[in-house]
Amino acid sequence: MTFDGNIFFTALTSSAFLYGAWLSLALAVVSMICATIIGFVVALGRISKNRLFRSAAGVYVWIFRAIPTLLVLLIIWNAGPQLFPGLRENWFTPFFAAFIGFAVVEAAYMAEIIRSALLSVDEGQHLAARALGLKPWRVMFKVVLPQAIKVALPPTGNEFIAMLKYTSLASVISLRELLTTAQAEVSVTFRYAEYYAAALVYYLVIVSVAMVLQSLVERRYRWISRGIDTGPIIAPNRPKAAV
Repeated sequence: MTFDGNIFFTALTSSAFLYGAWLSLALAVVSMICATIIGFVVALGRISKNRLFRSAAGVYVWIFRAIPTLLVLLIIWNAGPQLFPGLRENWFTPFFAAFIGFAVVEAAYMAEIIRSALLSVDEGQHLAARALGLKPWRVMFKVVLPQAIKVALPPTGNEFIAMLKYTSLASVISLRELLTTAQAEVSVTFRYAEYYAAALVYYLVIVSVAMVLQSLVERRYRWISRGIDTGPIIAPNRPKAAV
């Protein structure tokens, strides 16, 4: 059985594949936004002087960096409705379940990135801002955070690109994202090469655009001190997920 270009082109331009690609992108974007917000709160807990907050944040990071993302999705989608009857309603869709799963897991990685970025700002700037009479929350948002954002941008961009690829894991909870769309067509026609190649092209295009945007943002906000680039923070090691 040879590669059929007509089947490949039909799949590539089909509304089903376009919708699957859009669903993957939308899932990655909303999950990353939520993960960044949660990660920021957890990062503040990680550097807090309060032992209770610091311990709680540490436990959160430990748990969600240890549990495979695939297992988290299965727990939320399958075990969640068993434990919480409210999740048996129609509003609890595969997209919403995947959004929760990706957001809480990614937040653990974002917390470490943001924590490292916050700690990269020299302590002297904290003291100088406090000496000028700024309150702690103004020091954080006016002095520390703008500099930390510049440092955190490169690893955050890398995490978003990884998130785009990890959305394929949502196929296990029946979300009709890009990979699920390809698998559905394969199950009917058994044309593996054509449909998987079409999915591959979509992933390549989406990730390539994201990489270009990341490069432009980094170039715009690169933090250079005395002519030396501080360089990106290395994102925490992530275990490879198995589909």
